[in-house]
Amino acid sequence: MKNIYLLDCTLRDGGFINEWRFGRGDIANLFERSVSAGIDFIEAGFIDERESFDPDRTITPDSEGMDKIVGGLSHGNSRIFAMIDYGTCDISGIKDAKDSEIDGIRVMIKKKTRFEALEFCRQLKEKGYLVGAQPVSVTGYDDEEMRELVREINKLAPFAMYIVDTYGLLDRSHLLHVFDLIDSELDKDIMIGYHAHNNFQLAFSNSVALMEASSERDIIIDGSAYGMGKSAGNCPLELLTAYLNENRGTHYHTSQILEMIDTGIMKIYERSPWGYQMQYFLCASNDCHPKYAQYLLRKKTLSVKQIDDILSRIGREKSLSFDKAYIEKLYVEYQKNDINDSADMERLKNLFARFDSVLILGPAPSLKAGEKEIGEYIGKYDPLILTINFLPEGYQPDMLFLSNTKRYMQLSSRLEKAENAAEIPVIATSNLTSAGEGFDYALDYSSLIDESFEIPDNSLPMCLRMLKRAGVKKAALAGFDGYVPERGKNYSEPAMEYEFAADYAMRLNSYTAGVIKELKKDMDIRFVTLSRYESAETSE
Repeated sequence: MKNIYLLDCTLRDGGFINEWRFGRGDIANLFERSVSAGIDFIEAGFIDERESFDPDRTITPDSEGMDKIVGGLSHGNSRIFAMIDYGTCDISGIKDAKDSEIDGIRVMIKKKTRFEALEFCRQLKEKGYLVGAQPVSVTGYDDEEMRELVREINKLAPFAMYIVDTYGLLDRSHLLHVFDLIDSELDKDIMIGYHAHNNFQLAFSNSVALMEASSERDIIIDGSAYGMGKSAGNCPLELLTAYLNENRGTHYHTSQILEMIDTGIMKIYERSPWGYQMQYFLCASNDCHPKYAQYLLRKKTLSVKQIDDILSRIGREKSLSFDKAYIEKLYVEYQKNDINDSADMERLKNLFARFDSVLILGPAPSLKAGEKEIGEYIGKYDPLILTINFLPEGYQPDMLFLSNTKRYMQLSSRLEKAENAAEIPVIATSNLTSAGEGFDYALDYSSLIDESFEIPDNSLPMCLRMLKRAGVKKAALAGFDGYVPERGKNYSEPAMEYEFAADYAMRLNSYTAGVIKELKKDMDIRFVTLSRYESAETSE
C-alpha cells in the first residue's frame, strides 16, 4: 500500500495573509502543535534574500535565519522544510544541510525559468537537502511540456515533484489526468506532492481523489490550519488529518490542529479573512490570475456578468501573470460602444439653453448636511437639477446621468417602480444597455472618458465633460465631498459605500480637482457644499 504523508504549510503559505508576521510566540505555538499533531513535514517559511531577519516573521534572508526560527523548538518526528521562490535567494545564502535545523527545501519553479531553477535544485541537493521541485501553475503546461519537465526532474532525482495548482483551476478529472501523466513518467522512487488552492471549493475533494488514486506511488498532500493561505486559501489540514484517521487508520492528533486554529489562526482570520470568494471563482473559471478579478471588482462600475465577459477575453499568454495595463485596455475596449451621438447632443444643447444654471447633485454626506445651502441655491437660480448614478431622497431631479453599469442595475427597479419615473429623463453613456426600451439620451462613452488616468470613467468628470459639449456655461456642485479612506463617510446612502485606500482616495481627489480647474476655463463651476475637490484645486 502506498504511503500518504501530510505537509503543513501554515507558516509559509499562510504568511501571504499577514505578511508572515505571526509573532514569535505564535510561531512557536503553531510549529510545536503541528509537531504534536504528528504532521510528517512542516514548512517553516520562506527564504528570501530581499527580506531582513525578524524573529516575529516566517520569511528570512537566508538559511541561518530559518535556523533561528525553528532552533530550540521541538521537531519530534517531523521533518522541517523551507521554501524558496527561485530567483529570490542565491545559493551562497544556504548553508550545508548537516549544519542546518531544516531538513529540506522546496523550490518554486516558474515555467519561463524552469531549467535554471532545476539547476538551483541540484545545488541544494548537493548541499544535502531533501529537495522538492515545485512547478507552479501546472495548468500552464500542455502534456508534452509536462513530459519534458518530468524527464528533466528525473535527472535531478529530487525528494518529490509537486502538482501545484496555484490558482485552484483543477477539477477532479483534470487533476487525475496530470497525476497519471506524471506518475507514468516520473521515476518510482520520487514522491508526488499536491498543493491545492480553494478557488472552486475543491481543495479537499481533489486531495481525497488523489489519495484514493490507484497508483502505488507515495504521495504528499499539503494543508494548512483552517486552510489559511494565499487568495482562496489551501486545503484545511484538520480535514486531511480527520479523513486519514478515519479511512487510512492513521493517528494524527486533529485536536492539536484545532488548538492551532483556536489559539493562533482565528484572530488573524477575523482581521483578514481568506477562503472561497466571488473574485476567486471568477478567475478560476476563466483560468486567470486572481488579481485580474480583484482589479475589475474594485472599479465598482461593472456587473459580475460583465467582469466574467472581460476575464474570458484574456489571452492565454497573459492569463497567469497579472498585467495592469493589459487588463485596463481590455476594460476600456469592453466599455466602448462607439455611437454617433450628435443628434442627442443637439437635443441636450437645446434643453440646457433654457436654463441659466445646471445643479449637479452627488451622493456624498453633504447632500443631507447642506440641505439649507442647496435649497437657497435652487430658490435663487431655479436650475435644471441633474443627478449622477443615483436618485436622492428629498429632491426631485429633472434628469439622471448614468455612466456606471453597477449603479444602473441597482437603480433600474426603482426607476421602474417610481411614480414619477417617466418624468425623469435619463442621459446614459454608450457602455450601458437599457433594461427597457432605451434611454432618453445616449452619449458616446469614448468621448467622455480620460484614458490617461487610472480611473478613465470617473463619473463626475464625465458628466462635466458632457455639459461642456452641450454648451453649458454655468454649473453648481452639491454632494461631491471628495473621498476619504474611512468607510461610511463617502456616501449619504449606506448601500453605496465601499472602502477607499488612502492613496487611492488622494489620487482621485487630486485628479478630479484638476479636471474641474481645467473646465473652469470655459465654465463657471461653483461648489454649493464643501468639497475636498475645491480645497485641492485651490492648493495646486
